[in-house]
Amino acid sequence: MEKRKYNKTLRAEKEDETRLKILEAAMKLHGEVGPARTTISAISDRAGVQRLTVYRHFPEENELLDACSSHWRSLNPPPDPASWRESVAPVDWGLAILSMLYHYYGETAYMWDHCYRDRENVAALHEQMKGFDGYLDMLSADALASLPAERRKGKMCQAVARHAVQFSTWQSLSQAGVENSEMAALMDDWLHKCPLS
Repeated sequence: MEKRKYNKTLRAEKEDETRLKILEAAMKLHGEVGPARTTISAISDRAGVQRLTVYRHFPEENELLDACSSHWRSLNPPPDPASWRESVAPVDWGLAILSMLYHYYGETAYMWDHCYRDRENVAALHEQMKGFDGYLDMLSADALASLPAERRKGKMCQAVARHAVQFSTWQSLSQAGVENSEMAALMDDWLHKCPLS
Protein backbone atom coordinates (compact mmCIF):
# COMPACT_ATOMS: atom_id res chain seq x y z
CA MET A 1 0.00 0.00 0.00
CA GLU A 2 2.70 2.47 0.99
CA LYS A 3 4.67 1.72 -2.14
CA ARG A 4 1.72 2.52 -4.39
CA LYS A 5 1.12 5.88 -2.64
CA TYR A 6 4.81 6.70 -2.96
CA ASN A 7 4.78 5.89 -6.69
CA LYS A 8 1.67 8.02 -7.21
CA THR A 9 3.34 10.91 -5.40
CA LEU A 10 6.48 10.62 -7.54
CA ARG A 11 4.40 10.42 -10.70
CA ALA A 12 2.40 13.50 -9.68
CA GLU A 13 5.59 15.42 -8.89
CA LYS A 14 7.04 14.50 -12.27
CA GLU A 15 3.83 15.62 -13.99
CA ASP A 16 3.95 18.93 -12.12
CA GLU A 17 7.60 19.41 -13.11
CA THR A 18 6.78 18.73 -16.77
CA ARG A 19 3.83 21.12 -16.67
CA LEU A 20 6.04 23.84 -15.18
CA LYS A 21 8.71 23.28 -17.85
CA ILE A 22 6.07 23.72 -20.53
CA LEU A 23 4.70 26.88 -18.90
CA GLU A 24 8.14 28.42 -18.49
CA ALA A 25 9.06 27.58 -22.08
CA ALA A 26 5.85 29.18 -23.36
CA MET A 27 6.32 32.20 -21.12
CA LYS A 28 9.89 32.78 -22.37
CA LEU A 29 8.80 32.45 -25.99
CA HIS A 30 5.92 34.88 -25.44
CA GLY A 31 8.47 37.38 -24.11
CA GLU A 32 10.86 36.77 -27.01
CA VAL A 33 8.57 36.49 -30.07
CA GLY A 34 5.07 37.10 -28.70
CA PRO A 35 2.07 34.83 -28.20
CA ALA A 36 0.99 34.99 -31.86
CA ARG A 37 4.35 33.67 -33.06
CA THR A 38 4.80 31.02 -30.38
CA THR A 39 4.20 27.53 -31.77
CA ILE A 40 3.61 24.25 -29.96
CA SER A 41 6.72 22.88 -31.69
CA ALA A 42 8.84 25.74 -30.34
CA ILE A 43 7.40 25.22 -26.85
CA SER A 44 8.10 21.48 -26.92
CA ASP A 45 11.67 22.06 -28.15
CA ARG A 46 12.33 24.69 -25.47
CA ALA A 47 10.81 22.52 -22.73
CA GLY A 48 12.61 19.39 -23.91
CA VAL A 49 9.40 17.38 -24.29
CA GLN A 50 7.42 15.86 -27.14
CA ARG A 51 4.63 17.88 -28.77
CA LEU A 52 2.16 15.23 -27.59
CA THR A 53 3.26 15.92 -24.02
CA VAL A 54 2.35 19.58 -24.45
CA TYR A 55 -1.08 18.59 -25.82
CA ARG A 56 -1.58 16.08 -23.00
CA HIS A 57 -1.04 18.79 -20.37
CA PHE A 58 -2.88 21.48 -22.34
CA PRO A 59 -5.42 19.93 -24.74
CA GLU A 60 -6.66 23.36 -25.83
CA GLU A 61 -4.29 26.15 -26.86
CA ASN A 62 -6.32 28.63 -24.80
CA GLU A 63 -5.61 26.55 -21.67
CA LEU A 64 -1.88 26.97 -22.23
CA LEU A 65 -2.21 30.72 -22.81
CA ASP A 66 -4.37 31.12 -19.69
CA ALA A 67 -1.99 29.09 -17.52
CA CYS A 68 1.05 30.87 -18.96
CA SER A 69 -0.48 34.31 -18.35
CA SER A 70 -1.39 33.39 -14.76
CA HIS A 71 2.10 32.05 -14.13
CA TRP A 72 3.75 35.17 -15.58
CA ARG A 73 1.50 37.48 -13.53
CA SER A 74 2.33 35.55 -10.36
CA LEU A 75 6.02 36.17 -11.05
CA ASN A 76 5.50 39.79 -12.21
CA PRO A 77 2.62 41.29 -10.22
CA PRO A 78 1.72 44.90 -11.05
CA PRO A 79 1.80 47.52 -8.29
CA ASP A 80 -0.54 46.69 -5.42
CA PRO A 81 -3.10 49.44 -4.61
CA ALA A 82 -2.28 48.95 -0.93
CA SER A 83 1.15 50.42 -1.72
CA TRP A 84 -0.36 53.91 -2.02
CA ARG A 85 -3.74 53.57 -0.32
CA GLU A 86 -2.18 52.60 3.01
CA SER A 87 1.01 54.64 3.10
CA VAL A 88 0.75 57.66 0.78
CA ALA A 89 -1.24 60.84 1.36
CA PRO A 90 -4.14 60.97 -1.15
CA VAL A 91 -2.83 64.23 -2.60
CA ASP A 92 0.27 62.30 -3.75
CA TRP A 93 -1.51 59.23 -5.11
CA GLY A 94 -1.15 60.26 -8.76
CA LEU A 95 2.61 60.65 -8.56
CA ALA A 96 3.02 57.46 -6.48
CA ILE A 97 0.85 55.39 -8.83
CA LEU A 98 2.59 56.58 -11.97
CA SER A 99 6.06 56.17 -10.45
CA MET A 100 5.32 52.57 -9.45
CA LEU A 101 3.55 51.75 -12.71
CA TYR A 102 6.32 53.17 -14.91
CA HIS A 103 8.93 51.25 -12.94
CA TYR A 104 6.83 48.11 -13.47
CA TYR A 105 6.56 48.78 -17.20
CA GLY A 106 10.31 49.27 -17.36
CA GLU A 107 10.87 45.87 -15.76
CA THR A 108 8.29 44.03 -17.88
CA ALA A 109 8.28 45.93 -21.20
CA TYR A 110 9.56 42.92 -23.15
CA MET A 111 6.28 41.08 -22.46
CA TRP A 112 3.82 43.97 -22.72
CA ASP A 113 5.28 45.03 -26.06
CA HIS A 114 4.51 41.63 -27.60
CA CYS A 115 1.14 41.24 -25.87
CA TYR A 116 -0.17 44.61 -27.03
CA ARG A 117 1.12 43.93 -30.54
CA ASP A 118 -0.57 40.51 -30.69
CA ARG A 119 -3.72 41.37 -28.76
CA GLU A 120 -6.02 41.85 -31.75
CA ASN A 121 -4.75 38.71 -33.50
CA VAL A 122 -5.12 36.26 -30.60
CA ALA A 123 -8.68 36.16 -29.24
CA ALA A 124 -7.72 34.40 -26.01
CA LEU A 125 -5.01 36.99 -25.35
CA HIS A 126 -7.50 39.79 -25.93
CA GLU A 127 -9.76 38.25 -23.28
CA GLN A 128 -6.82 37.81 -20.89
CA MET A 129 -5.83 41.44 -21.23
CA LYS A 130 -9.31 42.74 -20.36
CA GLY A 131 -8.39 42.06 -16.73
CA PHE A 132 -5.38 44.36 -17.04
CA ASP A 133 -7.60 46.98 -18.72
CA GLY A 134 -9.79 46.93 -15.59
CA TYR A 135 -6.72 47.29 -13.41
CA LEU A 136 -5.62 50.35 -15.40
CA ASP A 137 -9.12 51.85 -15.06
CA MET A 138 -8.78 51.48 -11.29
CA LEU A 139 -5.36 53.18 -11.38
CA SER A 140 -6.85 56.06 -13.39
CA ALA A 141 -9.61 56.53 -10.84
CA ASP A 142 -7.15 56.46 -7.95
CA ALA A 143 -4.83 58.95 -9.70
CA LEU A 144 -7.77 61.36 -9.93
CA ALA A 145 -9.14 60.64 -6.44
CA SER A 146 -7.59 63.59 -4.62
CA LEU A 147 -8.44 66.20 -7.26
CA PRO A 148 -11.41 68.58 -6.86
CA ALA A 149 -14.69 67.05 -8.07
CA GLU A 150 -14.97 69.25 -11.18
CA ARG A 151 -11.50 68.17 -12.29
CA ARG A 152 -11.95 64.53 -11.26
CA LYS A 153 -15.20 64.27 -13.24
CA GLY A 154 -14.08 66.32 -16.23
CA LYS A 155 -13.88 64.53 -19.56
CA MET A 156 -10.43 65.97 -20.36
CA CYS A 157 -8.92 65.04 -16.98
CA GLN A 158 -10.32 61.52 -17.18
CA ALA A 159 -8.83 61.15 -20.67
CA VAL A 160 -5.44 62.35 -19.39
CA ALA A 161 -5.57 59.87 -16.49
CA ARG A 162 -6.40 56.98 -18.83
CA HIS A 163 -3.64 58.07 -21.20
CA ALA A 164 -1.11 58.36 -18.37
CA VAL A 165 -1.46 54.72 -17.27
CA GLN A 166 -1.18 53.15 -20.73
CA PHE A 167 1.84 51.06 -21.65
CA SER A 168 2.02 52.89 -24.99
CA THR A 169 2.43 56.21 -23.15
CA TRP A 170 5.30 54.85 -21.07
CA GLN A 171 6.84 53.25 -24.16
CA SER A 172 6.71 56.44 -26.23
CA LEU A 173 8.26 58.60 -23.51
CA SER A 174 10.84 55.94 -22.65
CA GLN A 175 11.93 55.69 -26.29
CA ALA A 176 12.34 59.47 -26.28
CA GLY A 177 14.81 59.08 -23.39
CA VAL A 178 12.57 60.35 -20.59
CA GLU A 179 13.32 58.76 -17.21
CA ASN A 180 10.52 57.05 -15.27
CA SER A 181 10.58 59.63 -12.46
CA GLU A 182 10.47 62.48 -14.98
CA MET A 183 7.54 61.04 -16.89
CA ALA A 184 5.62 60.35 -13.67
CA ALA A 185 6.10 63.99 -12.60
CA LEU A 186 5.15 65.22 -16.08
CA MET A 187 1.93 63.19 -16.20
CA ASP A 188 1.00 64.07 -12.63
CA ASP A 189 1.48 67.75 -13.42
CA TRP A 190 -0.71 67.34 -16.52
CA LEU A 191 -3.45 65.78 -14.39
CA HIS A 192 -3.41 68.79 -12.07
CA LYS A 193 -3.33 71.35 -14.89
CA CYS A 194 -5.30 69.87 -17.77
CA PRO A 195 -8.16 72.08 -19.04
CA LEU A 196 -11.54 71.46 -17.46
CA SER A 197 -14.30 70.25 -19.78
